[in-house]
Amino acid sequence: MSASPSNYFTHLECSMTGAELTNDQAHNLSPEGWPLLARYDLEKMKGEIDRDEIAARDAVCYPGFWKWRELLPVKDNAHVTTLGEVDTPLVDTRKTAAKIGLKGALLVKDEGRLPTGSFKARGLGMAVSMARSFGIERMAMPTNGNAGAALSAYGSAAGMETYAFCPDDTPEINVREIAAQGGKVFRVNGLIHQCGAIVGALKEEMGWFDVSTLKEPYRIEGKKTMGIELAFQLGWTLPDAIFYPTGGGTGLIGMWKAFDEMEKLGWIRSERPKMFAVQAEGCAPIVKAWEAGEEHAEECIDAHTFAAGIRVPKAIGDFLILRAVRESGGAAIAVSEDRIEAARTLCAHEDGLLLCPEGAATLAAAQEALDAGQIGKDARVMLFNCGTGLKYPLADTSRWLDRTQPITPELLNI
Repeated sequence: MSASPSNYFTHLECSMTGAELTNDQAHNLSPEGWPLLARYDLEKMKGEIDRDEIAARDAVCYPGFWKWRELLPVKDNAHVTTLGEVDTPLVDTRKTAAKIGLKGALLVKDEGRLPTGSFKARGLGMAVSMARSFGIERMAMPTNGNAGAALSAYGSAAGMETYAFCPDDTPEINVREIAAQGGKVFRVNGLIHQCGAIVGALKEEMGWFDVSTLKEPYRIEGKKTMGIELAFQLGWTLPDAIFYPTGGGTGLIGMWKAFDEMEKLGWIRSERPKMFAVQAEGCAPIVKAWEAGEEHAEECIDAHTFAAGIRVPKAIGDFLILRAVRESGGAAIAVSEDRIEAARTLCAHEDGLLLCPEGAATLAAAQEALDAGQIGKDARVMLFNCGTGLKYPLADTSRWLDRTQPITPELLNI
């Protein structure tokens, strides 16, 4: 990268009370125990930078989401930790749209093209870069897999020591890639929030920085780039509806924050998409809170779903997720395991796009919303495929042939 761009990051703000904190040192939660949000001098930025000049930056010097540096907290290029990020593509799944009865566009933002194969690269790339700016050398987190993989990769690139604590049924590929990329990884007989309790309990003794979802303010800044990038790719417009796989909800919250910032900068107009928080029936605390009209969600007991990334029994940013859903006129939707698997098969067979289970859940939810009249048949719909489908077990439908015996067309008629 060339000289560091202008930086407009001014302070941190408690998401519940509005209290301000300085941005010159590392923070976890606010003093009151709520997530912190990064704030910028948007008025000054509006008069000094040009949206289209930023968007046209050279991808070698400013890879992927790093092109939006003025809307990000990292001040010095020396602290930017990159693994060659890209703008993730919008895949038009026309045949799948027709199958579910949607006449409008059904677009999939395929985050599996990012380093470590998931959208966790956005949040952890940003969090590690900011930790680097504060001189942090050891980080830890609970993870259902992909976040730990991103932490280990970016942590190794930054010369940091990283620790990941996973539920013992975390996908095997995730556990092994964390270790392969230099992270210390532990399997725990519990769920992600119980892994998080281990991180918190050992924080002082181990001297690590807790980078759990929304327990530091910068993963959300990385994830908000999905919203900026999406608007850019759609000619500075937004879709009618966004279906987002929701565990901790960092990306949904981040995109809602990005839309507000871009409007204040004059980059987009005031129209907003309906935001749909998608969960699995076996772990749907946000859905239950939305249906009950509550601001906070109760912990989901005995949470279960093979879509591991959305198996989060208790999200610390639940009220921020619910606010975005309600303000947008969207909804929270829970889908069954059978519907998730059917959606994954449908999209792969019809349009050749292999969704991860969490991404497939958004397709299943979009069909339910369409059937319920929550979105119109002519709507432009955006699904988020949060990771590559290649990280998850796939059904083996191959057949065995004996090459020493006659092979006839009848044998191939599967």
